[in-house]
Amino acid sequence: MKLALYLPNLRDKITVSEIVDLAHEAEALDFDSVWSLDRIVVPEASDRQELTKSFGFMSDFPKALPVSARGEFLHGLPLIPYLAAITKRVRLGVSIIVTPYRAPGVLAAEIATWDHLSGGRINVGVGSGWMPEEFAAASASHIYKKRNTHVRETIEVMQGIWTNDLFEYHGEFVDFPKCGFGVKPIQKPRPPMFFGGLNKPDLAAARVTQYGLEGWIGIMDTPEAIATWRAAIKDELEKIGNGQAIDTMDICSMIPFEITRDKTDQTPRGKLTPNLVGTADQITDNLKRYRDAGLTMPLLWPPFSGTPTAKTITDMRRLVHDILPKI
Repeated sequence: MKLALYLPNLRDKITVSEIVDLAHEAEALDFDSVWSLDRIVVPEASDRQELTKSFGFMSDFPKALPVSARGEFLHGLPLIPYLAAITKRVRLGVSIIVTPYRAPGVLAAEIATWDHLSGGRINVGVGSGWMPEEFAAASASHIYKKRNTHVRETIEVMQGIWTNDLFEYHGEFVDFPKCGFGVKPIQKPRPPMFFGGLNKPDLAAARVTQYGLEGWIGIMDTPEAIATWRAAIKDELEKIGNGQAIDTMDICSMIPFEITRDKTDQTPRGKLTPNLVGTADQITDNLKRYRDAGLTMPLLWPPFSGTPTAKTITDMRRLVHDILPKI
């Protein structure tokens, strides 16, 4: 099992120095990767729990984000070239880039430059987004009902630009003649790509399979849910005669992480179950369950509030030195 750190850039208060400390520690501990979170806005309606949709379309969650609209959070995409400059080995990604907020050709070209800045260490996570208010703030309301089409076109544009000297595309949202977009990524044939899926395993599995992606990323999934997602992707791969590819694919999930002194209530509550928030023994047991279910890389998500960065760093060290050897 590989480890990844999901940076807490979405917080009421976060500093660049905290991001630096966490990224450096992840690299020192030989984490596979460090990921930032893509969030454009926190609507004021969230403070009243009056968003149009529940968090991530997940019915168990409120119509709110865990951060105040007045929070001083850092945006995820601009962090990547900075992280590339201050690290040397750890891989870097955004989980996940909401593609309807960006012009696909521009995004593809910029990620290719990121790959050069990092020396070939970029992972690319893509997804469709879920929050109508954020689509409006990103001037993308006209895409909302067809956001899944936009994701598909973005993937096709990315893969085309990264693997062809000249590329043209003619779709619903993207339409341009044959062009050159500058440097190609260092990684060949392209950077690893991950699809973000929250609710529909069959849809996510179809995307992963159709475009030959390297991984899938969920959020706060239980071991049982991980097994379901993995099985769905494997089924799609078997339809095209490539079922064995599931064994080399990254199955990931963004999971809240904190080591506590006292045991936490692990009563099953779906995505609300604190599987990686608990004592060292509880986390050890649950990581074994995740391993057996097919999770290859948890994206460890520090608490949104109440936990100093120094405590998170200590927890990361304990995880690597004390817990992981037992998995």
